[in-house]
Amino acid sequence: MSLVLSAAPERIAIMASLEKRNGRFRIVFCYGGKKLTHSLKTSNERTATLAVARLEDNLSRIELGYLPLPEGVDLATFLLSDGRLPQRPAVTYAERAQSWTLGELLDKFLASFTAGALEPSTERCLRIHADHFKRILGKNRPLDSIDLAAVQDYIDTRSRAKGLRGKNLSPNTIKKEIGSLTTMWIWGQNHELVDRSLPKKGLRFPKTADKPPFQTMAEVQRKIARGRLPEEEQADLWDCVFLTLPEIDELLEHVRLNALHPFLYPMFVFAAHTGARRSEMRRSQIEDIDLDGKRIFIRERKRVQGRHTLRSVPTSPLLESVLREWLDNHPGGRHTFCLEAIVPKSSKIRLEPIHLTCEEAGHHFEQVLLGTKWAKLRGWHVFRHSFCSNCASKGVDQRMINAWVGHQTEDMVRRYRHLIPNQEQSAIQSVFGPE
Repeated sequence: MSLVLSAAPERIAIMASLEKRNGRFRIVFCYGGKKLTHSLKTSNERTATLAVARLEDNLSRIELGYLPLPEGVDLATFLLSDGRLPQRPAVTYAERAQSWTLGELLDKFLASFTAGALEPSTERCLRIHADHFKRILGKNRPLDSIDLAAVQDYIDTRSRAKGLRGKNLSPNTIKKEIGSLTTMWIWGQNHELVDRSLPKKGLRFPKTADKPPFQTMAEVQRKIARGRLPEEEQADLWDCVFLTLPEIDELLEHVRLNALHPFLYPMFVFAAHTGARRSEMRRSQIEDIDLDGKRIFIRERKRVQGRHTLRSVPTSPLLESVLREWLDNHPGGRHTFCLEAIVPKSSKIRLEPIHLTCEEAGHHFEQVLLGTKWAKLRGWHVFRHSFCSNCASKGVDQRMINAWVGHQTEDMVRRYRHLIPNQEQSAIQSVFGPE
């Protein structure tokens, strides 16, 4: 015969006691086999003693079933409040928005970037815009105080600022800044920092002026000589230069004979015969070049939001020949255009060949053309202008040009459309010519 012993019901609570730490009292008690403590935040012994009595009484009520214990509550706070937890008033959306400042919104937005989600140039631009917003609108300004008048004041202030070559800031630049503010504001809406859209309806921007069409070097030089233009207007004209095919051949021959680095001549030919941007040439890798298939793939970053895309351009005979020779003597690494590990007179130490920085690409462009009639050309982008313009002047279908150089805005297309004389003449003859 076996004897089964039943244990007596275990008390879930025992008496509480007081302890004094750093001049203040705290309660020590047990519940459910665990030792718990709670600071009373008082040095008054009478107040502390009354609190112990209240806690012990409510512990007894819980044991007897008179006081239900909700899940997830702070036990000591529950007991000391006689089972009535203090309820915080609900914070409305408007009150939450009122408590946030513009600076807090911008800082939280800039800190939210996922690594690799944005191009470095895009992130840098957003940070510059954020600095403008903090400076002009005020970093401590409550978000709910930013109304249409505040945004218009920002536009008016920026329109008086000086931009490129001492001229007033471009309206397009200001519109890009408002676009950045809109992006940041929408992010704030999605994260419940603001409860309304950025007020923009009825905003007034300074009037824009169309950029002049692309022109040859001879046309620009004639205008400068005839008009006695100030330097800033001359610089604007040089921005619009495109090189004719004979001029491109002459310039490339100069680079071939005078380049100080092996990568320069292939890079100049690549730019002139593909219309690639400087950043695209810097990103180019050897695997993107299919000489047997007579096609080059260009790595794009911004044409489709959130995706890296590729476009392709057919190779010209000269480009194919130059790239074959260059790749046979390539110094190493994956990038198509790179400096060798040891560069004479360079202060940089490289362990292996690496691709060019933006500054290096711009520096070497200027250096090889220094002292020549091409010295005033505005960097690598002149070849992109020239590629589009020369293709248009030869009657290449505009859709094909757009595919080769990537997405083209209508404004850009309009700047070289006047170079398609044969298509325009055929079109007008089909309407008004003899039948």
